[in-house]
Amino acid sequence: MKRSLFIFALSAAAFGADKSFTGEIMDSQCADMASHDNMMKGEGATNAKECTIACVKKGGTYSLYVPAAKQSYKLDNQKKAAAFAGQKVTVTGSVDSSGDSIKVANIQAQ
Repeated sequence: MKRSLFIFALSAAAFGADKSFTGEIMDSQCADMASHDNMMKGEGATNAKECTIACVKKGGTYSLYVPAAKQSYKLDNQKKAAAFAGQKVTVTGSVDSSGDSIKVANIQAQ
């Protein structure tokens, strides 16, 4: 019992308090480039949703790109993020200690 409480405390400490982040659900490749432009040409996609889904199928992961901060974040809940592929959203969650991943509590379309 003590060990499981210790592990819970460590995992809770690795993430901060919940915050909100507004941006676009992208694939990790496009989020790192801050744009779908290059990938859309190569994938033959006509919009952000098609591009995001195609790139995830090729090995990417769903990420959040926040243009105001010029920052991309990995999202821990890929299933929830998939429902918002290519959309502008607000993600509520906590950022891990490295500052590049969000533990998703909620995603809401804009």
